[in-house]
Amino acid sequence: MIDRNDRHWYKNAVIYELHIKAFFDANNDGIGDFEGLVKKLDYLQDLGVTAVWLLPFYPSPLRDDGYDIADYTSINPTYGTMRDFRQFVAAAHDRGIRVITELVINHTSDQHPWFQRARKAKHGSVWRDYYVWSDSDQKFPDTRVIFLDTETSNWTWDPVAQAYFWHRFYSHQPDLNYDNPRVLSDILRVLRFWLDMGVDGLRLDAVPYLIERDGTNNENLP
Repeated sequence: MIDRNDRHWYKNAVIYELHIKAFFDANNDGIGDFEGLVKKLDYLQDLGVTAVWLLPFYPSPLRDDGYDIADYTSINPTYGTMRDFRQFVAAAHDRGIRVITELVINHTSDQHPWFQRARKAKHGSVWRDYYVWSDSDQKFPDTRVIFLDTETSNWTWDPVAQAYFWHRFYSHQPDLNYDNPRVLSDILRVLRFWLDMGVDGLRLDAVPYLIERDGTNNENLP
């Protein structure tokens, strides 16, 4: 069982990182799933694992292996259901294994409802400002392009919005705008959602790129 009073469990944890789709397939469809992971918890326990770190398992177009999230509070149906997830968390906790989930909070998929709403919203509206827009692709010139093999700019033109949107990663992963208080509030609600589901910790991806400011390289800003 899990000791809920141990706030420093992570300091001595034996963490096993895994991707659901590649771990164990319980229904023989060729893709790993939560049911399969439950079947292997005894094996992980025998290895001495005290925490399982799950890579993204959310609904996604899977153009970036799940790091392009299209829904923050659901399970990719290929991997199972929310009921399957809850059963996994309970089964892990019964064996003294904690659960860490990976959450990408810098950007979403361009298929996320937030982006689909933003690109159609009025310029300057709170919904439009869920993402970072510009009339020019010359803003933030001191910011490096991370994926030089596929991207020529951190800006991509959106024909629906009639504006450029900012992305530090791929052009199908628009960056969220943390200068909009609603974005921060919504992301905090997402974190609370998974903690309320029994998750013991979250690994937040791409945090160095959350904030944009003129005259900087837009990395690791306070």
